Amino acid sequence: MNDLLNATLSGLQNGLTSLPLGSAMDNTETWQQQFLQSGLPELQDIAREMGNLQSLLSSGSLSATAIGNSLNMLGDQTSQISHSAPADLKADLLKLADTLRRHGHELLEHAAK
Repeated sequence: MNDLLNATLSGLQNGLTSLPLGSAMDNTETWQQQFLQSGLPELQDIAREMGNLQSLLSSGSLSATAIGNSLNMLGDQTSQISHSAPADLKADLLKLADTLRRHGHELLEHAAK
């Protein structure tokens, strides 16, 4: 889990457009499968939102508003689960939550122009 979390964080650090769509889809699919199989409702909720994000990214007509809202939702959900996460994951989960929300807000600002 630590390796996947670190890979996700490093992939998002340079911005959304620096991450190839195929890599982003692979990454979200890996997380989604782990969360769906967890049996934990809060992780399954995140998995469902990841499925929504995958649908938005593969729809052919990208909506900055819809993708921004999805990233914000994932950021909020990630922040919520960080509270009950093991100590060695907490800081990175909060960093991921902040990164997702920052990118979400950037997309929403872009869409509003």
